[in-house]
Amino acid sequence: MAGIHKIEHIPHDITPAAAIQLLKDGNYRFVNNLKMNRDLLEQVNATKDDQWPFAAILSCMDSRTSAELIFDLGLGDIFSIRIAGNVVSPNVLGSLEFATAVAGSKLIVVLGHTSCGAIKGACDNVELGNLSKLLEQIKPAVQQETTFKENRTGKNASFVNEVARLNVHHTVDEIITGSEIVANLLDSGAIDIVPAMYDIATGEVEFYQSVGNTRNAEVAVGMSN
Repeated sequence: MAGIHKIEHIPHDITPAAAIQLLKDGNYRFVNNLKMNRDLLEQVNATKDDQWPFAAILSCMDSRTSAELIFDLGLGDIFSIRIAGNVVSPNVLGSLEFATAVAGSKLIVVLGHTSCGAIKGACDNVELGNLSKLLEQIKPAVQQETTFKENRTGKNASFVNEVARLNVHHTVDEIITGSEIVANLLDSGAIDIVPAMYDIATGEVEFYQSVGNTRNAEVAVGMSN
């Protein structure tokens, strides 16, 4: 079946907007316990020679945030990149470049989550071996959060979740500035990038405005001035 995703019948030329909608639909199924019936062994066979992931999701390593589960996806549907605090590194950037420029994924999602241990560690200035270097990458989001004047610690759930929200936006910026390849694909409209937050208490994912939509809005405002 040429040009068709072998598992979910997702066209290879799916648009970034349609890719976002697929994830929203999958999360709706997950939250409402409407899991799609899949034959995983059949999917193993269908993907043994190639893969056609429509999106790359950079998420936290937290055991409760598996992207394939919370978006009700099957084998071969997405690239899943997991690291504490969903932070960027050269290896992460290289993986995203492979996903978009080589494998043809149409969407990058940076997925944070509530009650994130890495965010708490950054808020509390935790120092522990190599983890200290990772947490330093979250510190800009801690500094950007200015609404909480007191109790700016990992014990303040509201503060932690707001830092986590700012952190996904910061990570999106880091991806764009750190990878010319991804930035060019974004500017051409070939891909989109969207920050999002997963609520570990409800299972719901909140999608923020995609970078493509934001840039289009800025261009429209500029043309009207």
